[in-house]
Amino acid sequence: MTFAPEIVVLCGGRSSEREVSLRSGQAVASVLPGSRLVELEVDVLPDWLDGAKHVVLPVLHGGWGEDGRAQAEMEARGIAFAGCSSVANRLCMDKVATKAAMRAAGVPAIPEVAFAGSAKPTAAALVAALGEHLVIKPSDQGSSVGLYMLEGEAAVARALAEIPASGQWMAERRLRGREMSIGLLDGQPMGLVEIVALTGVYDYKTKYTKGASEYRFPAPVGPELTSAIGLAAARLFAACGCRDFARADVFLEPDGRFYFLEINTMPGMTETSLMPKSAFCVGLDFPALVRRMAAPALARAAQPVRR
Repeated sequence: MTFAPEIVVLCGGRSSEREVSLRSGQAVASVLPGSRLVELEVDVLPDWLDGAKHVVLPVLHGGWGEDGRAQAEMEARGIAFAGCSSVANRLCMDKVATKAAMRAAGVPAIPEVAFAGSAKPTAAALVAALGEHLVIKPSDQGSSVGLYMLEGEAAVARALAEIPASGQWMAERRLRGREMSIGLLDGQPMGLVEIVALTGVYDYKTKYTKGASEYRFPAPVGPELTSAIGLAAARLFAACGCRDFARADVFLEPDGRFYFLEINTMPGMTETSLMPKSAFCVGLDFPALVRRMAAPALARAAQPVRR
């Protein structure tokens, strides 16, 4: 008898990105006939999930759903799921650890200063280390949550005063140029997408508000540079131990140098999301992309020993 599990699309949860997760989950489930959409109210897997009956396609942005905890629970219960393992999710949620993996793999990364909210550096120290044009953001959150784009020591000082005395943070030199993103399926790069934020800053509100940004896909970038970015993204995917799918964010400076910002193990799947646009560049419409994202988990579920 052929093993034919039900695909359970998990979304929601209690993170700051709950609403986007709900929209992503609804979009994904709508193109997977016979799947079950489960909108979680709490950060707990349903008791009825059964590795002998179900395969999970998680679309859980931020917090418990993206930092490896949900995946660790599924691994412990023998439930096959799409996307990266608990270990890779935990690594990629930590931007400082991700950048260490980037450097080890020879992938260009921007210099940073990491600090705890309880032990903030002075504005003068950050400016001395990185210059006056800075970005400050949490080092363990996604979707541009808590992002500060700063110009000058006085602005840096005001931002530091606002940051709570909790959590982990990082400061980076603010780059000038073009913001890009590239999706990966089974470790292979898809199309390069350019993001043009009409407000000038691609923050959480801009990212998820329809019409707040323009997108160029494929990005108007020469073939050699596009290939170099794709190869570096694939190295980053492998260096972080990713599997199935992810999305890498990259910044292209006017002189042609590029720097990766992070790799996202739980890419958004809403109508404004970057992953579907990247897939479109290589001939995959939204339903085909979702099927490809789910396929490796279905294959793992069919194996005698599931992982």
